[in-house]
Amino acid sequence: MNWSGSDLGYTFTNEKRLYQLKSSYQNIRSDITCIETHYQREGLASCYLLQEGESAALIDTGTPYTVATIMALLEQRGLRPEQIRYVIPTHVHLDHAGGAGQLMQRLPEARLVVHPFGARHMIDPTRLAAGATAVYGEEQFAEDFGELVAVDPERVIKAEDELTIDLNGRQLLCLDTPGHARHHICVWDRQSRGFFTGDTFGIAYQELTTARGPFMLLPSTPVQFDPVAWHTTLDRLMTFQPERMYLTHYCAIEHPETLVDSLHQAIDTYVEIAHACRTAEPRLPLLRQRLQELYLNQLRQHQCTLPAEEIERLLALDTELCAQGLDVWLSKAGTRY
Repeated sequence: MNWSGSDLGYTFTNEKRLYQLKSSYQNIRSDITCIETHYQREGLASCYLLQEGESAALIDTGTPYTVATIMALLEQRGLRPEQIRYVIPTHVHLDHAGGAGQLMQRLPEARLVVHPFGARHMIDPTRLAAGATAVYGEEQFAEDFGELVAVDPERVIKAEDELTIDLNGRQLLCLDTPGHARHHICVWDRQSRGFFTGDTFGIAYQELTTARGPFMLLPSTPVQFDPVAWHTTLDRLMTFQPERMYLTHYCAIEHPETLVDSLHQAIDTYVEIAHACRTAEPRLPLLRQRLQELYLNQLRQHQCTLPAEEIERLLALDTELCAQGLDVWLSKAGTRY
């Protein structure tokens, strides 16, 4: 699968930078398209367009700055805004759902499908913005996420566990999948035998793929890392015998049955690292250092030949957020695992 796209001339600005947006996409199948969200760097985050006849759905949204890219792709595909029936963020972390409000303004027939615990944050994003600002800082929040827009509650569908939504006859099953976050859903598409997994089935950046396959990284992002729930969730996903996973970070991976054990192991390794650092003062820098060492050692075993400095650059954001996530987990519940 090769990246393709065309420069459709969409530009907009905020106070920090000028965006020249390109409709970058990867056709996984004729009916499923992976869309580059242009978050932080190319190849870090994506979202998906799922088409079934005259109807379509968007799964995850990217940030508000992704909206122009998505609308350009719809135009290129000959899809009218009213043909988008659903916008489905897997969870409300802003690299997945930050653009939901702006998209809903532009897609008049769409319903927002979101976990019940996340719905209130889409209807009123005030606390969501405050929480993200606490993690990223005010300047970085504005740079990456801009302004969050509320979604009309009348257009929100709360995705209880095993909710099935109908996309022009194509059945999409929403599963409650805690572990990364309590408000996380995964979407099972029986037709393609794949799950849209958000962050639940980990991260697999294409730069780190080797002859041994994708390198799987577990995102213990603050603030709801739950190792027990995550093990259970992974086991549940595999009962469907999926043939592929559509990751937000990044794009589709095949043969998930060969990869899931590494995610189970990653959960337990995180717990071990967290407990080893539990009494350190300060704790966060040591967690960050231990995770950097872990990823580098694992990548060398994975036969990745990138320089250590390049690996550190590619994983800098994840290392920081994972360290924060483990730090929060230790503060809240770490001694009970």
